[in-house]
Amino acid sequence: MGELAVCQKGDSLRTLLGSCLGVVLYDRRLKLGGLAHVVLPCGSGNAELPGKYANTAIPELLRRMRLLANGETLRPVAKLVGGANMFNSSGSSATIGEQNIKAVVMLLEEQKIPVVARHVGGEQGRRMLLDSATGLVTVEIAGLDPTVL
Repeated sequence: MGELAVCQKGDSLRTLLGSCLGVVLYDRRLKLGGLAHVVLPCGSGNAELPGKYANTAIPELLRRMRLLANGETLRPVAKLVGGANMFNSSGSSATIGEQNIKAVVMLLEEQKIPVVARHVGGEQGRRMLLDSATGLVTVEIAGLDPTVL
């Protein structure tokens, strides 16, 4: 939880999500991707876990991807997974999952990074896997067939 990583050319990244949001950034031309496990929408910038908060995860993911790109122009797209309402609250305030989704989408819009796929919301946790060779994200929910984004 709260971690992030980047990979390229055939490596893969995976995580398990509930109300947390898995944010994948992927550049198809460079076969370069990153995954952040966002726990909360906003934080003070804990240097030990920059992936924990949306407002620190997106900039750090981009920074690490640019390092791997070796001067090449980065053209990422985003895929979002998770953000479930794990505790079935029916109150009027937004759940943590909804807050995470909203914060990440706003930050991606500011960076002009399009969200090309989403598998968010609901009430069940998910597993996700990013394949950096293809940019495909496989999403699994217990008892259901996997979905590929």
